[in-house]
Amino acid sequence: MSFVFEAQQRTDLGKGASRRLRRDEKVPAVVYGGTEAAVSVTLDFNKVNVAQQQDAFYSDVLTLNIDGKEVKVKLAAVQRHPVKTQVVHLDFVRA
Repeated sequence: MSFVFEAQQRTDLGKGASRRLRRDEKVPAVVYGGTEAAVSVTLDFNKVNVAQQQDAFYSDVLTLNIDGKEVKVKLAAVQRHPVKTQVVHLDFVRA
């Protein structure tokens, strides 16, 4: 199965910015690794929520379209809300 997500690079960082994103049904994430610098991005919450219900999401190579640039990544870490069990942050490593 192939996972492709549209992602937007974000410059507004920090706890307050992340809370605003989550309120707007976005998931903050970071892409790091390789020779390029780390990039903070946002993903659509609903698409991530549907994808994370499949086991392949955690092990397959995923594709992020970051502002038109295609980046292959693997999921490195998932942070979930302690009570609601919804995804609050994702870490990706470039593949």
